[in-house]
Amino acid sequence: MAGFVMCPACQAEYEDPRNRRFHAQPNACPTCGPQITFHWARDLRPVALSSNRQPVGALTDHAALQAAQQVISVGGIVAVKGIGGFHLACDARRDHAVQTLRHRKHRSDKPFAVMAWDVDAVRQFAEVDETEARLLTSRERPIVLLQKKAACYLSEFVAPGNKMIGVMLPYTPLHYLLLHNDQTPDSPAILVMTSGNDSNQPIVKDNDEAMEKLSPLADALLLHDRPIHMRCDDSVVRVFAGQELPIRRSRGYAPFPVKLPFPVQPILAVGGELKSTFCLCNGTHALLSQHLGDMENLETLQAFEQAVEHYQRIFRVQPTVIAGDLHPGYLSSQWAQRHAGDARFVTVQHHHAHLAAVMAEHGLDGHTPVIGLSFDGTGYGIDGAIWGGEVLVADYRGFRRAAHLRYTPLPGGDVSVKRPYRMALAHLWQAGVEWHATLPAVAACPLLERNVLHHQFATGFNTVPTSSMGRLFDAVAALAGVRQTVNYEGQAAIELEALALDDAEGAYHFALADGEPITFDPAPVLRAVVDDVLAGVPAGVIATRFHRAVAEISLRLCLRLRQQEQINTVVLSGGVFQNVKLLQLVTQQLQANQFQVLFHRIVPPNDGGLALGQAVVAHFMAE
Repeated sequence: MAGFVMCPACQAEYEDPRNRRFHAQPNACPTCGPQITFHWARDLRPVALSSNRQPVGALTDHAALQAAQQVISVGGIVAVKGIGGFHLACDARRDHAVQTLRHRKHRSDKPFAVMAWDVDAVRQFAEVDETEARLLTSRERPIVLLQKKAACYLSEFVAPGNKMIGVMLPYTPLHYLLLHNDQTPDSPAILVMTSGNDSNQPIVKDNDEAMEKLSPLADALLLHDRPIHMRCDDSVVRVFAGQELPIRRSRGYAPFPVKLPFPVQPILAVGGELKSTFCLCNGTHALLSQHLGDMENLETLQAFEQAVEHYQRIFRVQPTVIAGDLHPGYLSSQWAQRHAGDARFVTVQHHHAHLAAVMAEHGLDGHTPVIGLSFDGTGYGIDGAIWGGEVLVADYRGFRRAAHLRYTPLPGGDVSVKRPYRMALAHLWQAGVEWHATLPAVAACPLLERNVLHHQFATGFNTVPTSSMGRLFDAVAALAGVRQTVNYEGQAAIELEALALDDAEGAYHFALADGEPITFDPAPVLRAVVDDVLAGVPAGVIATRFHRAVAEISLRLCLRLRQQEQINTVVLSGGVFQNVKLLQLVTQQLQANQFQVLFHRIVPPNDGGLALGQAVVAHFMAE
């Protein structure tokens, strides 16, 4: 607000201790405060939004707002400047508008969030309980993942293949003005409000940048002249067991500190590769950054660097230790090593960091080890394999790999992540199960590719062993015919979770092989899945039986380790535990057997919470 000099009336309010606006930093009025302007997109695409759509000069004030509302009301897309960046907005009830936004943003399936006027409006298309209503109306104003109603009147393209929908309420005056159309004041709009960026790019925050980068995505832009200093995406949460489960911790939450159970030295932990965040620690405060995106391009790396510099300056912390992930290919770890300078650089194993994050947010002092279930998609193991189905006995100082999912060959790296049918064939090969041509995953794989995969599995060429639980979810989803290719991370597992039923009968079962570490083998699960698929069992029943199998093996392993190690506390972390169906099954079974169960409440279970765990582990490594 430094650029907005207060008019005499506002200055008088600001200086009067009897006035409610006394020393209110954003004090302003229509005379001296920020102004909004409306602009057509520069490329002037020939899209028929209205009969008189012509390039015009910038509109201001009420005319600008009305123009933006008109564009949205006839099916257009408007880039709207907020407080942490831009949104792309369109009518969430219009199929064509939502499909057009997907096409332009190159986001074919990943769900969009919507913004509604109030909780009553949300209840018209989604189920809202007391906790969810409290979160929707909280000062943080996160996106809350809600269960769609059976008669949801929003476009099916808002969240295709998903029973959940992300919803937020307005959190700026401009949002309220935009939703409340003068022409229909009693029926405010429901808007798609998705991040203003192209896929895999940081959110746009500056007007000039928006005119350049968002014009190809939007029909018009609704700008204001208040500068945004730092990018900050919307936060995303779910509700589990009546409490908040963070999915993305950003606007409204960052940089509110996590209180640590012990003081630490000045530490910067740079997180992982996906859902990038960093953590700056000093004393008993761990300051987690806002969500920065996936660290796979130069733009995100630059946003990361700017945010790190900003945090270090405003919090006056110069780290003496810098921590990164063990994976040598992560841009975040490479950056940390290059910029360590006089600080000590340390690497922290991915799944150890996940568990340490839960321990830290729950205030564990680390003197007593825990049993940790760390289930996710990808994490670099100390043996060079790709881990992801890990059962660790851990404290902050170290861990022992007590058990893991049996290794399966991962052919071609990221290619198999994007094509779950390849993971299905890999798991079938490892389990010694025939590739029946009628199986959906086999049918989805071209014959030539099948032959290449068979050669890779037989020779080990261009494969790496993986114990990933996330990839096993992908494989089962592909075998059941749910999803053969994905367009965003975790899509196959999300759609498999959505199909799982509460009243289906039966469960699959893993096999256990003694050793050090113990391995739990999915071969019996895969054989049962194949038998059910060939017998025509519905995908929802298969999904249910598989979720129960994962919960059952989790309990069996924890019971065995409790007997061996005399440990009764179980920690759950990793992106797989974003799956509330699985989290509920695992938690219920463990608690029924008198375990103390800890899971995330402050930072996300996915890689967005990784930096907190890295920081506390790095503290003990650097002692």
